[in-house]
Amino acid sequence: MIDLLFPKLHKEGYRFLAIGAVVTFILLLISNLLGLISFALTVWVYYFFRDPERYPVNDDNYLLSPADGVISQITETNGPIELGLEKEKYTRVSIFMNVFNCHVNRLPFSGKIKKIFYKPGKFLNASLDKASDDNERNYVIMNNSNGTELVLVQIAGLIARRIVCEIKENDEAKQGDRFGIIRFGSRVDIYFKNYELMVSKNQEMISGETIIARKK
Repeated sequence: MIDLLFPKLHKEGYRFLAIGAVVTFILLLISNLLGLISFALTVWVYYFFRDPERYPVNDDNYLLSPADGVISQITETNGPIELGLEKEKYTRVSIFMNVFNCHVNRLPFSGKIKKIFYKPGKFLNASLDKASDDNERNYVIMNNSNGTELVLVQIAGLIARRIVCEIKENDEAKQGDRFGIIRFGSRVDIYFKNYELMVSKNQEMISGETIIARKK
């Protein structure tokens, strides 16, 4: 129960929480109403940066969701041109995170981080299809022990202005490990092939736990 009421805070949240607390204290000296509004916003900041424990299946025959949120799009498409994968066909699942979702991103399977590529861009509504091509984004390519490759894309949104990637190229990581966070409201795309889709559009996802696809 305590973990539900007071979940672990991601390190990116401490600065914002401190700012919120100071502003709330100052506003309470001026107006109780303004102070209460600021307090409510500070509580929201705390829950935005929550980082609860997740429990992956620890089986690379399955791909887990990289983000909390709702599946906004499922499509068959070419790979990202920025990575030289435009001639390869993938299934792309897009997960939209609203401002109330947990924003800590997790890895769908275990393996080695092959490449990380950051692309500056716009800040369109992350639920739009063209956000995959126009918005600021960060690409992560990883391979598992069987040589299977997937692509993760952290995409900034209308409000999100900061993509944080916490892994490096050549890192060895486990399924469900944290790999980043996006502030505030955003989207994560996952590109894969040779896996059978097990989810549908508008389905709710839990990062590091919900199974997206299984090995064919």
